[in-house]
Amino acid sequence: MRTSGRTRRTAVIAVAGLATCATLITGCSSDSKDDAKGDSGKSSSGEQITLHIGDFGSFGYDDKTGAKLFSEYERLHPNIKIVEDNVSDGQQYWDSLKLHLQQNSGLDDIQAIEIGYIAEAIQPNLASKFVDFKTVKGFNVDDWVSYKEKEATTSDGKVIGVGTDIGPTAICYRTDFFKQAGLPTDPAQVAALWNGDWSKFVSVGEQFKAKAPSGVAFTDSAGGLFNAVLSSQSAQYSDESGKLVYDSSPGVQTAWNLSAKAIKEGLTAKLQQFDSNNTWSAAFKTGKFATVACPSWMIGQVAANSGPANKGKWDIAQPPQAGNWGGSFLAVPKSGKHVAEATAFAQWLTAAAQEVKVFQKFGNIPSNKAGLADPAVQNATNDYFGTAGAPIGKIFSTTANAIQPAPIGPKDGTVKDIITKNGLLDMEQRGTSADKAWSNVKAQVKDKVGE
Repeated sequence: MRTSGRTRRTAVIAVAGLATCATLITGCSSDSKDDAKGDSGKSSSGEQITLHIGDFGSFGYDDKTGAKLFSEYERLHPNIKIVEDNVSDGQQYWDSLKLHLQQNSGLDDIQAIEIGYIAEAIQPNLASKFVDFKTVKGFNVDDWVSYKEKEATTSDGKVIGVGTDIGPTAICYRTDFFKQAGLPTDPAQVAALWNGDWSKFVSVGEQFKAKAPSGVAFTDSAGGLFNAVLSSQSAQYSDESGKLVYDSSPGVQTAWNLSAKAIKEGLTAKLQQFDSNNTWSAAFKTGKFATVACPSWMIGQVAANSGPANKGKWDIAQPPQAGNWGGSFLAVPKSGKHVAEATAFAQWLTAAAQEVKVFQKFGNIPSNKAGLADPAVQNATNDYFGTAGAPIGKIFSTTANAIQPAPIGPKDGTVKDIITKNGLLDMEQRGTSADKAWSNVKAQVKDKVGE
């Protein structure tokens, strides 16, 4: 990107990011939106048109708290108005989007698709509803990191989405709490405590607990720990064919067992990330936990939720193992009234310059290779973290380059939701045994997806 004078250090805006949030807001589109779009002219003719972009959480594009990309695009294209149709809950967004795709109505001009659902989106019954970007002028699959566009590619070679961000994961930790517990606080020394193995992370938690400040848990949630561990595993929910194998997956077993151990040892604050009551977000400010697994998009959330009073108390260390948690795509439904303008806008949003601007605002790491390599990303620091500003560019780009992507299946996102929001949370908040919780997970998966 062309550097704009802003650095990521200025950003303390909360970003729900690309994790699946939990605020219950229903629907992502409605048939009435067809009338709201209310225009049939083409951008090239100069007639005023409106482009609707449907997304979830926060992609960092908006003009209120984001990188102001919508207003920038409107300045570049005076005859185009951008409207964002946003909801918070990623699972509900996807369920609603599927319904509208099946009905072929009520769709936005651009629809975001989270990585947990992209494998379902590339199945023939849904993929046929989207534009193949390989047919769009200016699209180059090699603009993105090698695995990104592969995830949005159908079995017959069509590419249904352009990549937004990726989610290389680190560990955010409270240096004051670590010091009180007799642990090192320097990021390199902290990373060395758990380097190479997530079980070491749990062991550090046990050390922390032995001398922990009163009322402070080691980590925020079992669900967050599970997602972070699994993101680094080569075997996750599905096999290479897309078949669900979560119940026999070594990666799921590792993540589940470590999360269950953390619960049993009392290492978690028993919170649900992005809960609708905002209990999790409030716990940052009141200091209820010492660590949180931090995909790149999480750092804005940590800073905003913790508030100015806790500036400098958080720092960031490399994770035990490199993993990717999160990341999305922008897809264009074929049935839209302004397909050409929508594909041009989606490509513009995911070009290097714009992905870097979003990074500078929120910390979302670009999946565009030129964006990832940009000095504005590589050399970025964030002065909310550490005493001299955490080198977030180096931390997250190092992890990003070490990511070994795992197969993604059509039902991965649904299974993840069931495991983290039901199975693990039942253990944390209701005292359900690990065996019973796992049995409940399998029953719910069978009921939800039929496997």
